[in-house]
Amino acid sequence: MLAIVPVAVLIVFLAVVIAQFGSDSLNGGSQIALLMGMAVCVSLSMTVYRIPWKTFERQIKKTLGEVSITLLILLCVGMLGGSWMVSGIVPTFIYYGVQLIAPQLFLVSACIICALVSLLSGSSWTTIATIGVALLGIGHALGISEAWSAGAIISGAYFGDKMSPLSDTTILASSATGTDLFVHIRYMMLTTIPTFIITLVIFFLAGVDTGMEKEVQVNEYTEGLSRTFNISLWTLLVPLLTGVMIVRRVPSLIVLFASSVMAGVVALLLQPHILCEVAGASEASASALTRGLAVTFYGATTVDTGSASLNELVSTRGMAGMLNTIWLIICAMCFGAAMVASGMIESLTSVILRWVRSRFTLVTSTVGTGIFLNITTGDQFISIVLNADIYKEVYRKEGYESRLLSRTTEDAATVTSVLIPWNTCGMTQSTVLGVATLTYLPYCFFNLISPLMSIFVAATGWKIRRLNIKD
Repeated sequence: MLAIVPVAVLIVFLAVVIAQFGSDSLNGGSQIALLMGMAVCVSLSMTVYRIPWKTFERQIKKTLGEVSITLLILLCVGMLGGSWMVSGIVPTFIYYGVQLIAPQLFLVSACIICALVSLLSGSSWTTIATIGVALLGIGHALGISEAWSAGAIISGAYFGDKMSPLSDTTILASSATGTDLFVHIRYMMLTTIPTFIITLVIFFLAGVDTGMEKEVQVNEYTEGLSRTFNISLWTLLVPLLTGVMIVRRVPSLIVLFASSVMAGVVALLLQPHILCEVAGASEASASALTRGLAVTFYGATTVDTGSASLNELVSTRGMAGMLNTIWLIICAMCFGAAMVASGMIESLTSVILRWVRSRFTLVTSTVGTGIFLNITTGDQFISIVLNADIYKEVYRKEGYESRLLSRTTEDAATVTSVLIPWNTCGMTQSTVLGVATLTYLPYCFFNLISPLMSIFVAATGWKIRRLNIKD
């Protein structure tokens, strides 16, 4: 079957790239692999199926247009990361956090905090880019592995994102399947709450095993931060105002940009010496402050704290640090667009549908297709929509409620997207946190367990109704 060829080519090239470049594979190698997979898909389609190039061109334009706001959000995330660090917001979080949170409870605390913030904001991306980055720094200071910390942060953020009525993916999954939004959310609780409880238990047990507190490292961090930055609770006004905007459902792009600008103002008022250091100026002046603020927004920043490990922690990459991710997203979207335009996605999933014989196999195939689409299309939004389109009629004919399809789609497509290195979510979160996707993957317990829980509940038949509408 020709439809499997581009996917096989992509997998082979990605394997070679990862073997050759390791964690640097996102700096160009993975992009080439995606373009090679796209080239194979287009070549086969044009020569065998006689599909004109214009068809691919239209789909690529449509797909890239749909992710244009995502690309702008990524630039704003880079801008926010730099401004929140240089302004002293993240250093203040770290300064007080390392003194308030015991290492034994850090993983559970980080997971719950991110879950609450994401539930209120409806955005895992915003949560991870703001409080998630601060928590990663706190974990680093407490001697917690960055892989464990990232796993706890991502697990909590995706729980909140999945259950929030403000979430794009939650709204998309419910609308694409024709399910009422709150019916969808209530039904997801049957699989999502048990998964989250199991996740918290794992993080609690892992935290207990972390052993004694790292007093020396904590003192090193607090002294270095207080010596370098003006640590002030006034800096926390920016996260507070950001939270207000989130609660008032201000669009994510506006929230991130406005929060970055506010942080820039705080940097001018409280950290002018840091801005001068970033600008490479020996004394404060209007031009030095302006240059330092601009570099904070768009470029890499390094601040000398007197500690090598702390220097690495407070360094940022700004908008420029997001360019490799944006490049990768564009290539991933082109590959996904080619697979959709050629009809190969439908061909591959039709093979899966042949194995549907029962409730268990139906849900299992839906989960498998959602993960498969995340791998092949590189975007969770495309995966959600295609999964709904492929299975909507099947669920109706088999007599199952649409809420079963919407829940299963979220259990698979939404949460696993962050586990795939070339998926938009995987690329973004690995870039924002500075932790490779394959490094944090084994510790994202909520994301790993969710698809399995969906299959388990389907096997038991718990709260799954079958309607008498089969025809």
